[in-house]
Amino acid sequence: MFRGLANAVRFLSIAEVGNANSGHLGSPLGMSDCLTVLFKNFLVFDPKFPQWPNRDRFILSGGHGSAALYAMLYLNGYKNMTLDDLKKFRKLGSRANGHPEYNISSGVETTTGLLGQGIANAVGMAIEERLLNARLGDDCVNHYTYVFVGDGDLMEGISHEASAIAGHLALGRLVVLFDSNNITIDGEIDASSSDDVLKRYESYGWHTATADGHSEESISAALESAKKDQRPSLIVCRTKIGYGSPRESTPQAHGGAFSADEVKATKEKLNWVSDSFEIPEYLMKTWAVIGKRHHESCEKWYKEQSQKYDLLKFEFTSEIKNVFRNIKKSYFISRPFEATRNSSKYIISQIMKNSSLLISGSADLGGSTGCFSNVSAPLRREDFSGNYIHYGVREHAMGAIMNGIAAGKKIKCMAGTFLAFSDYMRPAIRMSALMNIPSIFVFSHDSIGVGEDGPTHQPVEHLAALRAIPNLNVFRPADAMETLECWECALKSKRPSVIVLTRQDVLSVRFCGRTNLCETGAYILYEDTSDNCRRVTLIATGSEVSIAQDVKKKLNDMAVSANLVSMPCWKLFDEQPAEFKNEVLGKSLRVGIEASNGFGWEKYIGSGLFFGITDFGKSCSCLENYRLFGLTAQNICDEILKKLSILDYQLELI
Repeated sequence: MFRGLANAVRFLSIAEVGNANSGHLGSPLGMSDCLTVLFKNFLVFDPKFPQWPNRDRFILSGGHGSAALYAMLYLNGYKNMTLDDLKKFRKLGSRANGHPEYNISSGVETTTGLLGQGIANAVGMAIEERLLNARLGDDCVNHYTYVFVGDGDLMEGISHEASAIAGHLALGRLVVLFDSNNITIDGEIDASSSDDVLKRYESYGWHTATADGHSEESISAALESAKKDQRPSLIVCRTKIGYGSPRESTPQAHGGAFSADEVKATKEKLNWVSDSFEIPEYLMKTWAVIGKRHHESCEKWYKEQSQKYDLLKFEFTSEIKNVFRNIKKSYFISRPFEATRNSSKYIISQIMKNSSLLISGSADLGGSTGCFSNVSAPLRREDFSGNYIHYGVREHAMGAIMNGIAAGKKIKCMAGTFLAFSDYMRPAIRMSALMNIPSIFVFSHDSIGVGEDGPTHQPVEHLAALRAIPNLNVFRPADAMETLECWECALKSKRPSVIVLTRQDVLSVRFCGRTNLCETGAYILYEDTSDNCRRVTLIATGSEVSIAQDVKKKLNDMAVSANLVSMPCWKLFDEQPAEFKNEVLGKSLRVGIEASNGFGWEKYIGSGLFFGITDFGKSCSCLENYRLFGLTAQNICDEILKKLSILDYQLELI
């Protein structure tokens, strides 16, 4: 019976890939036995309630093996993974995408395919389980997280970063099954790797075991030993890529549909007689029983625990609303002259006093980014009641772990590093946007204003690179008031956000404070006249808003009318009605001012002027760097006047 159950997964996978004439069969054929043991004997789930909060999580980190995952979900009775979806594998409109895409209702816990992301997401999910367990107790939250990985996942550096954190925190409910088939796309694994994976994971503080990946008894024994251990577990499953096919144990098994002859040969080898997409009735019934085996436990949980679980949630309670109201009032009175990272630090600390579900962290830069404060309580392996994660210098894993925590939509997760280091975690940021997971990434030290640390730490192109990611809010507040409003936007947003903060002190530029003006992405900060008389629209972000303020004063002194627009978030502004955008930007000369490379600014300034950074910065003071690139009020004013003179002359010729 076991062999038939596993072969049902194999031959549905073969049919999916064959029908699409595209996909990967090496891992589905090789890991189907391990999958079958896991779903049949260990994984706690209920297809009737796929979002059951206390279900076990299963993550296919090697997302190219998605055909097997979809086959397994269909066989177990997930209503949102149908046979029609399998037949439309990799086709428009199917839930059976080329690589798994986050959709809990269909049984896909996270988007995978970028190797290494899945195992790091799994570490995040295991941390989330411990966080919620510490707040709700064993009866309410006590699930496991299982993740399948391949050689490629474990070669990626993020696997080292994430696994080291998992070992440090002793995440005993995390189990990794490693599809160890010794084959890569380019050949045998010894062409590129000679490390001992077992010893590597033992050094992280993990429990390790090995199993014959094609033996039910061996796999079961290894999983049993993993569940008995208090440490995270790695099970090395010795498998054969493309098991049972003519391509078995060769690099050619990795990808591509089988020919008719190869399908025939595989059927003969594995004693399978059913046609494409057809599963014998006795196997379908057996899988259906497997899919229902935890239904009573699920119903019992909903009856006894769901109310307690549902009451614990992050929301804008009256207490948190009062936090924002009181801070805004204090900023209106005090007009702080401080770095926005310091404003952010205070805001975070006040929110954390009123919610146990805002979890902060940093890549060894808690103090520098403002993510660690006097209310921060670090997580420890014996105590997950805290609110701060020491990620160490592991930016990539930090981002992906945040996504794993935030995927449950229960905990608000934020963490920070320097903006120049955001490149280390860019794949994780992109995945949060793709999955629409509301992670909050905090990046301080946002420009050449970093100063003496030099160009390695001075971002130039990073703002443009982040803004290029779809479905991502990128906030760059100008002062303390805007920082507060941007935090409010980020915490309310259903999509991910980046908050970019200064190292250097900045002037307060906002006087009005009752309404959250940052919600529209851009607004007129200072208005001279109606659009009919306006000569210039100054548009700036972050620390350059105060420079633009000085430019406006100089222009006014020369009888040139100018409006000043603060634009903390391009994404939100782009989503506003055209009438509002036209009103804010006006029809006069538009001038962009930002300490970045200017990529993308043409959308807002058209044929106007842009003042920014054209090269890497220098190791010198903040003010010297700004003068070096002409980011001074006097230089900008002079160039604007030259441009206006040219425009006036052209009008005279007309």
